Amino acid sequence: MALKALDIFKLTPKKNCKECGFPTCMAFSMKVASGAVEVEKCPHMSDESIQKLSEATAPPMKTLKVGAGESEYTLGGETVLFRHEKTLVSKNRYAIAFCDCMTEEQVDAKIANIKAVEYERISEIMKAEFACVTYSDNKENFLNVINKLKSETSVAFILNVDDAEVAKEAVAALAGLKPVVVGATKDNYQSMIDVVKGENLALGLKAANLEELYETTELVQKAGYKELILDVTGETVKDTYVNAVQVRRIALKEQDRTFGYPSIVFVSKLANGDEMMEVALSSAFTVKYGSIIVIDDINYAKALPLYALRQNLFTDPQKPMRVETKVYPINNPDENSPVLVTVDFALTYFVVTGELERSKVPCWLVIPDAGGYSVLTSWAAGKFGGSVIGNFVKECGIADMTKSRDLIIPGKVAVIQADVQDNLPGWNVIVGTPEAMELPKFLKEKYGK
Repeated sequence: MALKALDIFKLTPKKNCKECGFPTCMAFSMKVASGAVEVEKCPHMSDESIQKLSEATAPPMKTLKVGAGESEYTLGGETVLFRHEKTLVSKNRYAIAFCDCMTEEQVDAKIANIKAVEYERISEIMKAEFACVTYSDNKENFLNVINKLKSETSVAFILNVDDAEVAKEAVAALAGLKPVVVGATKDNYQSMIDVVKGENLALGLKAANLEELYETTELVQKAGYKELILDVTGETVKDTYVNAVQVRRIALKEQDRTFGYPSIVFVSKLANGDEMMEVALSSAFTVKYGSIIVIDDINYAKALPLYALRQNLFTDPQKPMRVETKVYPINNPDENSPVLVTVDFALTYFVVTGELERSKVPCWLVIPDAGGYSVLTSWAAGKFGGSVIGNFVKECGIADMTKSRDLIIPGKVAVIQADVQDNLPGWNVIVGTPEAMELPKFLKEKYGK
């Protein structure tokens, strides 16, 4: 780090103006070297120096922006191999495979599935982010599929095409939408660069093996183009897995920027139509390390495990996942249904709601701001006590939703019953079960018909 900071210091103007917010240029240089501040914060740094330092201090994996508007996504930018080392930066994205060989009915069915699978989980929208359209030999249908997707969906696009002339027409049809164009090889890379360089689009590189992919990347870099995505899909699952891991390791561990780009994996090709195999492989490459994962189709059986896995991987392990603080209706409650309270820690929420739904007893679940911790942790931190629960019950409007004044608190914090009762006169505060799994029996015995 000292040498790196010294290199930065040599390029600073050394005015000691303190306009950057640091007492000396060396202090500023050390912060830039550690990644805590951007080099542009120095108002006197020359453009040439900024360009040199920006390249030198950039992540070993290039950050790309693809798509446009609400369908713009960030790929790459990673600095570590594993989540426990540092929070991962850009989550995997899932693409649905289309091709010019499909009938209109097949295209319509996949579009319907894309529209159907869109739901919210812990304040994040889960949906298919890309459509990947593959060209084989039917240009008319290739363009028709693209135009149909453009008019009926809001997905971003991947154009899997190695014919530069066809690619040029497809890119023109998607003007302003910044599609990813996958199809550059060691034989056609110059003509493919000409297709994408006008809009500075991401260009996907293909090769027969890892060595050829490395050589092709070098050729494209020497040609002056660096907005790249690497297709690591091999002939077999084993080849693909090795490619994905090696590309990532070479970039991040060996600091070789030749492979310092996001990757794409065509799981749809590897699974050969086996839906369960496709889910298994997509899970594997979500972990290791596909930036874009192309699957054959989307449905809830695939989406639920994949999106939950992705969300668990691409969150800060030091920041708990939290659900929205509000009133949640469970099993279609009415004005006579009881009220339960728990914390906003996502894992607790999913466990509790699962058991409540299993009980079949209509009820209301109120969730105050408990800091995103578990029940005992939030109570110990002073974030889940009588005043917190009492104030939230008064403010959330639950008293207008139900005539019942039974409020059930978690059994593990039975000690706060009196405190909650003091803050909620007129309510009957009941100590519930210590474990969520015991809730169905408890609720059926007390409120079941």
